[in-house]
Amino acid sequence: MDWNTMLSYNWGAMMPEFIILGTAMILSILDLFWPKHFNRRKLAWLALTGIILAFLSLISLFSYETVSILSDTFRLDSFAKAFKLILLFGAGLVILLAESYEPQEGLQEHRGEFYYLFLTALLGAMIMTSSGDMITLFVGLELLSLSSYILVGIRKHNRKSNEASMKYVINGGISTAITLFGMSYLYGVTGSVNLGEMSRTMAAMTDGQLQYIMGLAFFMVFVGLSFKIAAAPFHMWAPDVYEGAPTPVVAFLSVISKTAGFVIILRIFLSLFLTAPGDTFGALDFLEKNNIYIAFVAGLTIIIGNVIALRQQNLKRLFAFSSIAHAGYLLIAVATMGGGYFLMDTVWFYLLAYLLMNIGVFAVIQLLSSQSGSEDISILAGLGRRSPYLAIAFTVFILSLAGIPGTTGFIGKLNIFLGTFITEPGHYVLAGIMISGTIVSYVYYFGLLVQVFFRPIHSDKVIKIRSGLSTVIIICLVGTILFGIVPNIALDFLHNQFGDFTDFISSE
Repeated sequence: MDWNTMLSYNWGAMMPEFIILGTAMILSILDLFWPKHFNRRKLAWLALTGIILAFLSLISLFSYETVSILSDTFRLDSFAKAFKLILLFGAGLVILLAESYEPQEGLQEHRGEFYYLFLTALLGAMIMTSSGDMITLFVGLELLSLSSYILVGIRKHNRKSNEASMKYVINGGISTAITLFGMSYLYGVTGSVNLGEMSRTMAAMTDGQLQYIMGLAFFMVFVGLSFKIAAAPFHMWAPDVYEGAPTPVVAFLSVISKTAGFVIILRIFLSLFLTAPGDTFGALDFLEKNNIYIAFVAGLTIIIGNVIALRQQNLKRLFAFSSIAHAGYLLIAVATMGGGYFLMDTVWFYLLAYLLMNIGVFAVIQLLSSQSGSEDISILAGLGRRSPYLAIAFTVFILSLAGIPGTTGFIGKLNIFLGTFITEPGHYVLAGIMISGTIVSYVYYFGLLVQVFFRPIHSDKVIKIRSGLSTVIIICLVGTILFGIVPNIALDFLHNQFGDFTDFISSE
């Protein structure tokens, strides 16, 4: 490719990625050359500045039509813009959590490394949202994964952190191998790695043997990506990783990494399998015929996540299983809406809701665990008397996770629940599992509130909140209440800016 051709592409569409990449490079150089006694905590503000600039540059790209670079190797469409908003917004909150992470918790030696590793993981997630090609999808996935492995084990003198990192690497390696094997089958039957070309080729397939190979590819890709989103029965790594990783990393895994996992699921499944025929006559589409398998994993994930959470005493492990259950709720949307009109809206809004309530919860957990030296449920005891305002914020987040009306979590679950009845016949079993799982979750969620308001004070030590942490809690609290009472603010913004996501599949 000559230089003139390279210059002809609209590289401005990649400005958010360039800003994150440049910020990560600057942070790595500063961390390398600044003296050891320099307080690396200050690097958080540079990382946050880079994220804010990337966020603003993304907003400036809203007016752009669909931009394709290098035959959809990079693709800026409405899907990419919408989900990058969630990624960058969540990343900014996580950086504030990391800035407030106390040195005695074991991160002080590698605080500088945390920021640029985090930004490279974020960059990988952003690349995934804009990939119209299997190769760049996989490169983004691995950039996210490799950075995550290091972040989980960044407290290298902590045995739990070491164990968590090892388990994460092993499970991540297995899931990557399975996913890549499935992708190789897709390449084999289509002869292309471009999602648009693959979609058109697969839509014309009526040969039974090729459809059989397509089915194998579907199962392998789905199983591999189920590891990434911690869907049962591929969830076994999540509790140990959540327990051993630093709290900001846990917040990152539960929000940013999970969002990226659903991004790649939507990109691959809706681009390729939505239009592929499910029988030799082409009368039944592939997802319609095979969504029973997604539905089964969704139901199993909700049941396992909520039931096992009942027995947890460690807060991080409890919210690991809570995160598993929420992955199940999102999979219900994928299984029941099948690429329908409301799928993108429903998934986007639920991920936004989950970001607000989950990061808010981890902000409170980080604050209490850093001052008590424990992550047991008992650290919540008497919080209502020690710090009423903090207790109220924590209560709102828990009520939202439980799906109580008046919170954004309720609206997110309601959208998914109503989506189970969109098709005819309705998915009544999944609707029942969702309601049952939500009711079971009340036991452990409200058990936390019992600790907050009805148990003797765990410690009478004054709770001191750093400005970064208080900012995170306030933003999450306001968002959780606002989008719960007036959800149309977010949904109207989504519709006005991105329409019906009609440019999702490549037209090249």
